[in-house]
Amino acid sequence: MTPTGLEVLSAMITPAVLISASGTLVLSTSVRLARVVDRVRTMSGTLEDIFNAREDAIVAARRDHIEQQLSLQTRRGRLIQRALTSFYVALCVFVGTTISIAVSAFAPAVSWAPTGLGIFGMVTMFYGCVLLVRETRLALVSVDREMAFVLGLRGRYEAAGRRTTEDDHPSRPAARDFLE
Repeated sequence: MTPTGLEVLSAMITPAVLISASGTLVLSTSVRLARVVDRVRTMSGTLEDIFNAREDAIVAARRDHIEQQLSLQTRRGRLIQRALTSFYVALCVFVGTTISIAVSAFAPAVSWAPTGLGIFGMVTMFYGCVLLVRETRLALVSVDREMAFVLGLRGRYEAAGRRTTEDDHPSRPAARDFLE
């Protein structure tokens, strides 16, 4: 029995929802990649300034920190790129699923195609999501290291015999005063 046009269109709704989900994931993942690119460009400029600065313990620590951050950002960028590729592949597969639903209505010999393509598309989308979870964990590691470095700057400045901001401006309240 040949399905009616309404039945075929109804069957096409599920892949259409997955196409929309894939598109949303592509968009949000592209934004994440752009943020990593912006972060790398900022750190590259800072690193260039450091290479032109007089070498001391603080400059060396900052250089090491930025080089470690650049390594983390590289790993993040690769994960995001792989996730983005997965989402684009899933998007294509879901479009193929939609087309195969229409084709299988008239060619029952390929009725397996929509199910096979749909499963492949969902697995591909799942893989992209797993990659983004890994990337999110790396982003958190990056932020944690950045915070630890920044919070340790005061001790590094004091160890290097440099004056801190509070020493330069005794009338300005200490940062800890705002936290209490």
